[in-house]
Amino acid sequence: MFSDELSSLATDVLDRCRDLGLYLTTAESCTGGLIAGCLTEIAGSSDAFGYGFVTYSNVAKMDLLNVPADMLDVNGAVSEQVARAMAEGALERAGADIAISVTGIAGPGGGSAEKPAGLVHMACARSGHPTLHERCLFADRSRGKVRELTVLSALKLALRQLGVSALA
Repeated sequence: MFSDELSSLATDVLDRCRDLGLYLTTAESCTGGLIAGCLTEIAGSSDAFGYGFVTYSNVAKMDLLNVPADMLDVNGAVSEQVARAMAEGALERAGADIAISVTGIAGPGGGSAEKPAGLVHMACARSGHPTLHERCLFADRSRGKVRELTVLSALKLALRQLGVSALA
């Protein structure tokens, strides 16, 4: 179902979580659960992964992840601040050790000059470590490709948070 590259990255994330004794969760908006789906495609993933929050609406981000309403009002859902808050909220709500979050505009419409289609903010929170953030612009791509590239980038960000620095 997922590409070999995505499956390999998901396996690496899960293996690293197992090695470190960490429990992983996801908080997804524009990917609608694809990161969780990619992780759970791997047999035995339940020993390192248990929660996947799909928070497509602002109400869901507030209710499930405790993202402050004023943060959404001031920065918009597609922002560094909200991506960080989603990851940190998922970490707390799931009782997890590490959380990956993504929020973006998959397109093809819905963008603006300030926040074009293909803009994605992702974050990775880990207990006892600073939350990492990455801004990606997957311009001129189909909706499916933006979502696929987002999953790829989010898994790479998780590996960086897990201390795997060999990835480009």
